[in-house]
Amino acid sequence: MTYNLIRYGVKDAGIAENRALVAKVFEALDETQPQSVRYLVLELENGEFVHLVGYDRDSSALTELDAFKVFGANHADRRSTPLARSPAKIIGNYRMLAKADEAVPA
Repeated sequence: MTYNLIRYGVKDAGIAENRALVAKVFEALDETQPQSVRYLVLELENGEFVHLVGYDRDSSALTELDAFKVFGANHADRRSTPLARSPAKIIGNYRMLAKADEAVPA
């Protein structure tokens, strides 16, 4: 599985919208339940959002969702900082991310 960490700041006026659009992406993931994608989004106190995306082969099971396209449509207008994307490796994982043969913890 390939992982990427994506981090960016959001303007104060766009935080609620960004949060709502992220929630719609998770609703779409719950509906479609792609097995090739893992996705975690954190909102920090300073208006930054951190996304951890894991995928097998390609990320299209996430990026082709209509809700994700809506999320990305005006993303640059909501941001207060540039998008920073970094490949990442999971070094340790205690019950945060499910392993390939486990259900995601509730």
